[in-house]
Formats: sequence, C-alpha cells, structure tokens
Amino acid sequence: MATIPLFSSFRYSDSLTVVGISVCTAIVCEAISWLLIYRTNSYKTLRSSIDKAAKKLETMKTDSSKITVKKSKTKKIDRVETSLKESSRDLSLFKFKSGAVVALVLFVVFGLLNSLFEGKVVAKLPFKPFGLVMKMSHRGLQGDDPTDCAMAFLYFLCSISIRTNLQKFLGFSPPRGAGAGLFPMPDPKTN
Repeated sequence: MATIPLFSSFRYSDSLTVVGISVCTAIVCEAISWLLIYRTNSYKTLRSSIDKAAKKLETMKTDSSKITVKKSKTKKIDRVETSLKESSRDLSLFKFKSGAVVALVLFVVFGLLNSLFEGKVVAKLPFKPFGLVMKMSHRGLQGDDPTDCAMAFLYFLCSISIRTNLQKFLGFSPPRGAGAGLFPMPDPKTN
C-alpha cells in the first residue's frame, strides 16, 4: 500500500519512493517561490542592491587593510554595512510570504508520507547513530536495530539537501552578502 506499484518489487522501493517524493516536493516548492518571489521586479532590485553593496564592502575592506584606516573611510564602511544589513532584512521579509505557502505544502506532503510509512523501516543507515540522531532516525519504529531509518529522518535529510542544491542549480540561492536574514548578529562595535 505504501509504495508505487512500479517500485514494489524492488529492494529499495520505500527509500526511492521517499526520495522521489522529496525531489518532486522540492521542485514544487521552488516553482511556488519563483511565482511569488523570484520573478518579481522588487526581488530583482533587492538582489542587485545586495550584490552591489557586498562587492563594494569587499573592495573597501581590502583597500582599508592595505593602508591605515582613516575615520572617514571607517564611516563609509559602516554606512555600506548598514545598507547591506537593511537590504538583507528587506529581502528576508519579502521571502517570508512564500515561506508560509511552502511550509503548508511541506506539512501536507509530510503528513501524507507519515500516514503511508507509519512504523515502517524505509532505509538502513550505514552506521550506528549517536543518541539524539538515533531518536530522530528511529522515531516511530518498533525494534532495537539502531540502523533502521524511519521515513521522517530520510525525508528531512532529502528535503534539506535536494532543495538547497536545486536553489543553487536554478540560481535562486541567497545573494553572497545576504547572510544576516531577519535576525542578524549583534554588531560588536556598538557594545
């Protein structure tokens, strides 16, 4: 019942079904993100301003490391850093609206998979995981074999790796200077 008939006689059918559904989900999520975010002019404008500010900041910092830093140069660097942080925050807020839709899709798919593979071993791990990882990988499974892997763990690993690599492949990965997000690290200069 839990497998697609094409894979039902294959040894790794459950694992391949989970990985295949994870790939399809990643493609659907990126399509949703493209519709709501990546094709809009405001996203393209924000992304280009972040790229420009990151390049400018990088050149300013390399120039300032070669010579003694003047106070005016430090103020310019601080201004560019502030503008980069603001643009990154704006980009994160802009991406937030599609995040809710993508989360809804992921919850629905996870619920469907959870009902299909409840209590079923879908993969064997090539190692014996340690405490916390074993609790995640063995969640909902009967038995004492620590190398048994539940659907939730495999789906989680696949979703993270496939979606991240798909974003890089399609060119949708976050800009180079946009690492701060909604909750940036505190500035050590102000403390």
